[in-house]
Amino acid sequence: MNVLLIIATTLLAYLLGSIPTAVWYGEGFFGLDIRNYGSGNAGATNTFRVLGKRAGTIVMLIDVLKGYTATILSSLLWYFDVIGTHEILTFKLVFGLVAVIGHCFPILADFKGGKGVASLLGMVLAIHPEVAAVCIGIFLVVVIASQYVSLGSMMAALAFPVLLLLQVFGQKEHPLLIVFGVVVFLFVVLTHQKNITRLLNGEENRTRLIKFRKKEDEE
Repeated sequence: MNVLLIIATTLLAYLLGSIPTAVWYGEGFFGLDIRNYGSGNAGATNTFRVLGKRAGTIVMLIDVLKGYTATILSSLLWYFDVIGTHEILTFKLVFGLVAVIGHCFPILADFKGGKGVASLLGMVLAIHPEVAAVCIGIFLVVVIASQYVSLGSMMAALAFPVLLLLQVFGQKEHPLLIVFGVVVFLFVVLTHQKNITRLLNGEENRTRLIKFRKKEDEE
């Protein structure tokens, strides 16, 4: 019975990640498939560019929630004595990663999804909120300074395992969590190969989170 429950929960985590937020939002409110515009990616960043800040923010928050919800399913299994306390972290990682895979390859949208960064963030928030908060700060600083969301995503992903290794919060982190942090960074780099090429060629799309207005001198 426990094995069946774990399998069912894993499938649920995939289905949660597989919810194509950007696709459904674009089709429902704008009558278009976001994958046919901009970068062709079904994620929050492309939604920001094509549909605007409001749409992009909503899509991003829902995608973060997908990863967070799938990850904390492990706590639900623990509550019902399906898994032990020492297994919670392992299943958090499993369910979270399955949700991210669902986001990238959603069965509900012909397996053509986004890059999984927002869902990864939700996963990290559920596992280590302190480190996640610092990574969010790094992401915002890099994006505001450079106007490159892809660069911000990669820098934040790099910061995650580094912060764990440096034991910034005064505690020795579980080796499995550190390995996960490295995997997250490699995954983000892998899914941003085209962005890296465009960055090197100076062709990457810019996204302004904050617009500064120039004050003109009154005569």
